[in-house]
Formats: sequence, structure tokens, C-alpha cells
Amino acid sequence: MSIYGAMFAGVSGLAAQSNALGMISDNIANVNTIGYKGTSARFSTLVTQAATQTTHTPGGVMSSPYSFIDRQGLLQGSASGTDLAVAGQGFFVVNEAANPGFSDDFFFTRAGSFNPDESGNLENAAGYYLQGYNLRTTTPPPSSSTFTGLETVNISNLSGSAAATTGISLGVNLPSTAAVTDSFSVTAQVFDSLGNAHDMDITFTKTALNTWSWTAQNPTMLGVGTATATGTGSITFDTDGTPLSFTPAAPSVTLTGFTTGAGNSTVTLDLGTVAGTDGLTQFAGNFTISNIDQDGVRFGNYTGITISEEGIVTALFDNGQRLDIYQLPLGMFRNPNGLEARTGNVYLETDRSGNFQLNLAGNGGAGDIAPGALESSTVDLAEEFTKMIITQRAYSANTKVITTADDMLEELIRVKR
Repeated sequence: MSIYGAMFAGVSGLAAQSNALGMISDNIANVNTIGYKGTSARFSTLVTQAATQTTHTPGGVMSSPYSFIDRQGLLQGSASGTDLAVAGQGFFVVNEAANPGFSDDFFFTRAGSFNPDESGNLENAAGYYLQGYNLRTTTPPPSSSTFTGLETVNISNLSGSAAATTGISLGVNLPSTAAVTDSFSVTAQVFDSLGNAHDMDITFTKTALNTWSWTAQNPTMLGVGTATATGTGSITFDTDGTPLSFTPAAPSVTLTGFTTGAGNSTVTLDLGTVAGTDGLTQFAGNFTISNIDQDGVRFGNYTGITISEEGIVTALFDNGQRLDIYQLPLGMFRNPNGLEARTGNVYLETDRSGNFQLNLAGNGGAGDIAPGALESSTVDLAEEFTKMIITQRAYSANTKVITTADDMLEELIRVKR
């Protein structure tokens, strides 16, 4: 009977609109959830086959959720360097355990509010741990279909280090008016393998017209000799004041016998190029030092990390050293909207989403990583309130169908009386 069919169609309408209101309430509740993707109700008809072409058999309606997981949220700045967002396609890879085991699942998320826990592991607000490739032990593949090589990003126990000086670059003008036997010295600071600083003089002496010799003096530290320097050579200048030749062609100084206990080292001297003005010159005027550059560093303490758009996590030290420690991949899917949502704003792959592909940021369609930023929820409150009004009206209309069908049934019962 069509009256009963109308009543059941109204009941299905109530169920569908209730389901839609649940999605709206979830969206509104997560308006401030980092990386949240809004869900919308998709309605479809329920059709019952009619007995004849002159009658209609009501079927009703059903609603199902559709998540706009691939929708980009606005990026908002953050004061924390470990807060991350994805600008474009892709998901951070996370795990429910700090030390993933066989039974621990890998998930995908856009919620990048990561902070170190008590052990230094980067963990987001939902308790999931960020995964990356350890650059100190492995070379990350540009693309991978497995989680092999991933580990939890840990920024603790990053001890400082020192680096011995291996090269010195000099920019010096030796006066062309200097007399033979005139000498000038340049003091360069060099570091040994333990990070101790030493002062080493390099003395230039004019030996003939357009010809100078150089000699490295033994390094000192606080006025005390600390090593033996072995290194001499000569420079011949052209008539235009630029170097004509260096002897030896690759000048260097060997440092041995450090009293600090450091190892022996060889320091390459960059005195410029032949016919160039990028190092030593011989022009009129005074003895002038334009630059003294060396590549050694003292011992440095860990001060923090920085993360690049390519997802490279770099440790910073107060001596200026930088150490790349991890690189973060992004999970890619053919159909991100087919992912299965789990508690904590994370997702699992499904048959509808397709298999994951791990790509490095900026490669294979993957977006860039935005450090010091968070992705806002994609929920639009104005849109949700409008949907709520429409859903409420639709729900009320379906109740009218049920009450009207009830009135008609009551009239039919009265016929018997």
C-alpha cells in the first residue's frame, strides 16, 4: 500500500537527515582541529520496483559520508619549528609506537603539530610518531612502495662536534713598492681536530723584483707553541700585479705534533688564481688584508633543528655547524578520498584509495613541506550552519509525511465505522 510506503519513505528520510546532521556536528566540533578534512552527506534514492506502470511504490532515501581528504586547508604560521604542514598533495607518515614493531600500524596524516616527547621523539597531539629516513645511516629513495628504512624522528642526544681546518683562503695585497727583504705577516686562526683554536702566522717576504716567498710559522695558543708547521713557497707576479705562477702549484701547510693531543693535519692554502685578483695581488699602496677565511670550527653544542621544504631535518650547533639527520617522505595515493579515517585524525589505505607511494617532498607530485606552519581545518562554519538549517527543515518535512500518512490511515479506519 502506498500509504505505508510513504510512511516508510518518511522514516528513511528521518534516518538520512539524522545521519547528515551527525556529519555536520562532527565538522563543527573539529573546526579547530589541525589538518581536519570536512565530511559531507551524499544522498541517493532507494527505489522499489512498482507492480504496474500506473502505480508508484515509494522507496525512500539514504545518505552516506564523503570526506574531502584531498582538499587543501589554509596554512597558518606557528612559532614552533617542529610544527609542519604540507602545501600540496601528500601525507606525513606516522606510527602508533615510538619504536615500531611488527604489529604496529603505519598511518598517514596531515596533522603536523609535532613536539618532542620525554625521549626526544617527535610526536603529534594525537600521540602518533613522525617517521623519516635517517640520513646518518641510509640514503632515502626518491620513491618507495614500502616502509623499509623508516624510523621515528628523534632529536635528542645530538652531541656537538669539531672540525679541523683543511683550507685557508687569503685575500692580500703585497705592496709593489716594498724593498727586497721586506716582510709582512698574516695571522690566520686554525682549528685542530679537537676543536682547539691556534694562531698561525704566514709571512710573505720580497725576494726579488715581482717575486715573494711565503713561510708558515708554528701555531701558538695563548702565546705558547702548540704544533710544528711545515710549509713554504713562492709567488711570481706579472707586470699587471696579478699572480703569474705559484710554487708549489698547490700550496699547503702540514701541522704536526699538537700539544693538545690532536691529530696531524694538512691545510691547503688558496692564494688565488693565476692572472686573477681573487687572492694575492701586487699593486701600489699599503699592505692590505681583504679577507682571511678558513673552514675549521670549534666544538659546538646542539641548539635546535630546522626543517626545509624538501623535508630535510637539520641539527644546528652554536659553532655554525649544520648536520642533516632525517628526511621526511610524503605518502601519496591515487584516490586520497578513499582513505579510511581513524581516531586521531589519521588514515589507513584501503582498496578504494589504492596503494601508497612514498615520495620525497617536491617529487612525483608530492607537495612541499612548510616548516613552522600548521594546516587549518577545512570546515567552513557558514557553510555548516546553512547545511544545518536545510537538514533541520528536511527532517521536519519528513515528519510531516509520517503524520500525514497516519492521518490518512486513521481516515481509512473510520470507513469501517
